[in-house]
Amino acid sequence: MSTTAHEETLGFQTEVKQLLHLMIHSLYSNREIFLRELISNAADACDKLRYAALDNDALYEGDSELRIEIEHDEKTRTVTVRDNGIGMSREEVIKNLGTIARSGTAEFLKQLSGEQQKDARLIGQFGVGFYSSFIVADEVTVRTRKAGGDKAEGVEWRSRGEGEFTVADLEREVHGTEIVLHLKKDAKEFADDFRLRSLVRKYSDHIEVPVRMPKVETARDDEGNEIEGSEVTTWETVNEATALWVRSKGEISDDEYKAFYKHVAHDFSDPLTWSHNKVEGKLEYTSLLYVPGRAPFDLYERDGSRGVKLYVQRVFIMDDAEQFLPLYLRFVKGVLDTRELSLNVSRELLQQDPKVEKIKSALTKRALDMLKKLAKDKEAYQTFWNVFGSVLKEGPAEDFANREKIAALLRFSSTHTDSATQDQSLADYVARMQEGQEKIYYIVADGFNAAKSSPHLEIFRKKGIEVLLLHDRIDEWLMSHLHEFEGKRFVDVAKGELDLGEIEGEDEKKAQEETAKAKEALVKRVKEALGDAVQEVKVTHRLTDSPACVVLPEHEMGFQMRRIMEAAGQKMPEVKPILELNPSHALVERLEAAEGERFGDLALVLLNQAIIAEGGHLDDPAAYVRRLNALLTA
Repeated sequence: MSTTAHEETLGFQTEVKQLLHLMIHSLYSNREIFLRELISNAADACDKLRYAALDNDALYEGDSELRIEIEHDEKTRTVTVRDNGIGMSREEVIKNLGTIARSGTAEFLKQLSGEQQKDARLIGQFGVGFYSSFIVADEVTVRTRKAGGDKAEGVEWRSRGEGEFTVADLEREVHGTEIVLHLKKDAKEFADDFRLRSLVRKYSDHIEVPVRMPKVETARDDEGNEIEGSEVTTWETVNEATALWVRSKGEISDDEYKAFYKHVAHDFSDPLTWSHNKVEGKLEYTSLLYVPGRAPFDLYERDGSRGVKLYVQRVFIMDDAEQFLPLYLRFVKGVLDTRELSLNVSRELLQQDPKVEKIKSALTKRALDMLKKLAKDKEAYQTFWNVFGSVLKEGPAEDFANREKIAALLRFSSTHTDSATQDQSLADYVARMQEGQEKIYYIVADGFNAAKSSPHLEIFRKKGIEVLLLHDRIDEWLMSHLHEFEGKRFVDVAKGELDLGEIEGEDEKKAQEETAKAKEALVKRVKEALGDAVQEVKVTHRLTDSPACVVLPEHEMGFQMRRIMEAAGQKMPEVKPILELNPSHALVERLEAAEGERFGDLALVLLNQAIIAEGGHLDDPAAYVRRLNALLTA
């Protein structure tokens, strides 16, 4: 008989209150998902006990047959899900069932509104499926005891999901956790035996831990008639109870792969693709990797959860083993099961084991090959790129060995379509290169419109040369680590000397030289007027419509990266731009004819306008406005 003591009522963390409100009133149009979440959590608890018992067999307390049991009672409208896994202490109950210990959660919840709140997939971003219980239950009771603890150290947790919960001490003979759902009137269907069995097979068939339900059997006589009063209740395993990744690929359906992904990733949407692979030889391991269809809310947090579930000889070792994939592939989910590591391996030992690096190298190539295969489906790959493209762009800096493979997976906007959608591959660009073109041209800007409208593109549009339009915050940093593709060198059109190679004929080059010579006096006057504001003044052949543009030295950090670094508190050295003038433009002709103070004002206005056109910031915008107004009214 159970007794309770030391009872206290506590309030939910603010984020939990918000989450419960969302789920009870808005989320989960598909209510049956609650059972999958509770079974998944129970399976994790069993995995954790199996791992902990490697060092301390006494934790099993004489019961090493790990299992999940589901019972129901239609009369009382209850469903009970129990496991004999690791269990929880009082402190763990309060922490795990009263708070969401995930950075960024509060901010994320604030952003949820309108139709987003009705999206059942949102809950998967938290990995807190226990709270889904309140979608079908108006009261939930949890009874638990930590494996290896005293029977007096049991805990009972109760809540109606309305802002607070009660925790009390409980004398509990067995370790593990039992969750009792007191179903709402409109959820009584879930207390039906056939309904529950169907849901277990639908959502949890792949769970390695056996999921059992009671089955009443009646003895029969020799003629096949039931013998009254001979009913016996036995426990029947409802699910397949075999680790999915150890089965042959030919035996596994797409639906089973998708269901297993949802268990591994705590996600509610289907994956975009997956790769199941068994390796034998010098290294022996099985991997099952998935590419999600959407990003978790902590994708860009450095301390966010990432990595694969690690098993050693089918024994669960740890969640989020990040040592087996590089950071730029942190969106990849899945399972790794190997014989190469010891059962008592720790995160620290993983960092020192040379076998880990070999497996990491192999899994990285496997993941990149999986993306290459996905890229054959343009629509599916565009979905991937829209979600994870910025993360993949971290790859060239982090993974030199696979730089070319990663480059082939990158997508950009370009002048070929003039669309902000990043859907052009480098292979597409190379295939469209003009005869005699030896370089891949690109421009970096703060936004798509700024890139598309840059004066630096004028000569390229005139000659029909495609330019990649890079407008993500990470793009300039990306290009500093990506120097060529298929032997074609990348060139920033806003830096250094512009050399179009064989695309420009000898007559054009000769004409440019003659123009530069003819304008030497003008160039000298402008440089004297601008002084230290510029590094150099030149006559340009980049422009067709604009009067001037600013150019940075070839190896200098661009305006975009400088602003990012400055925003991060990094003090940047001063860089003086090169001013290039379009000699055929009316404003430059007017500048050439001006004298005295008017000449200096016009030169400064042209410089300031060129800086603004590149997305730069003026040190004294008010002076620019005054100078411009004076020239307009003169």
